[in-house]
Amino acid sequence: MALASNIPGSMAIAPLGAGDLIDRAVRFYRQNFLTLILIAAPPVVVGAIFTVGWTILGRQLFTFTSDAYDPERMAYYLFGWLGGFVILLVEAIATFVVMGGASRNFIRHILFDEKLTFAETYRNVWSRLFSLVTAATIIVTLLGVIGFVIVYIGAMFSVLAALLLAAFLAPIPVVSFLVGTIVGIAGTVGALWLFFLIASRFVYVPQVMLVEGQGVASAIGRSASLASGNVRRLMALFLFSTLATYSALALLYIPVAWYAWSIGVEIWTFGQGIVPAWYELANSLIWQISLILLTPVWMIGLCLLYVDERVRSEGYDIELMAAQRLGDIPAVPTDYVNPLQPALANSQANIRPDQINTPSNGSMLGL
Repeated sequence: MALASNIPGSMAIAPLGAGDLIDRAVRFYRQNFLTLILIAAPPVVVGAIFTVGWTILGRQLFTFTSDAYDPERMAYYLFGWLGGFVILLVEAIATFVVMGGASRNFIRHILFDEKLTFAETYRNVWSRLFSLVTAATIIVTLLGVIGFVIVYIGAMFSVLAALLLAAFLAPIPVVSFLVGTIVGIAGTVGALWLFFLIASRFVYVPQVMLVEGQGVASAIGRSASLASGNVRRLMALFLFSTLATYSALALLYIPVAWYAWSIGVEIWTFGQGIVPAWYELANSLIWQISLILLTPVWMIGLCLLYVDERVRSEGYDIELMAAQRLGDIPAVPTDYVNPLQPALANSQANIRPDQINTPSNGSMLGL
């Protein structure tokens, strides 16, 4: 997203493509690495502590053998999966809340060159805590259910179609294999596209709540109205994050797995006496570390998309310029509907005209 000229009457806006989105997200991440890690860490650290505690508690409560049909063994894994699911759900909600608080601070940073700070982010979180928790709970639960249904149905139809085609093309094994593979890949891509088509309608809720000052219900509606055409870019951000996650996991997991193997741990079995507690805890902590490293990528990417959408569809850059020089949009009577959204609701600092920082490339937003 770039402005060809800083003259309001001749603003030519180039769309922020998937590659530009990832490039700018990584650049902002690199420039503010320590601050973003500190912001993202608290929910994940608390989740990691509960995960470790839950694992240790399970090891104390259940005593089982390596027998695959040992009832206590099955109870232990059920206990662990249930606790892990609840901890992951609460951690996702808390991360969503923190992303909401960070969004206002980050958008003020990219628009007005204000510093990103840990204290300001959590001050924003505290100011809208109840609303953010409510919105996060609704969205995380809804997307979790929708994602499960889409993955289940998509996998079922992909497998069924692949089996039917394989049976029909059985006389030609090579063609059967290739067609089955293509069908499986197409089914996976289709399921992902459908999920992100739905998820894209909710991605701007924290930004709308903190930047525009709207409530939960109106923020969801506002997010849906802004999110048209973002499926491809969201999928690109997701795939990039997934690749980075597995890369981080590999860099940390391979030495742990090699050490476990070198001392005789059979890492592909599940008995308590064979797989020690430290190895199970190490795997969990590696995953938590990866979340700390990659959560800021989502926050930055979604904030950049939010600003990009408002610039392209609403002239957000012009609105910001007007707010800087003329003040906030005047309030209207309650029986009127104001079609304009505030540039930055409940601004904590007034930006004077001489504080506008326009980079030399002509982009008022520096993006």
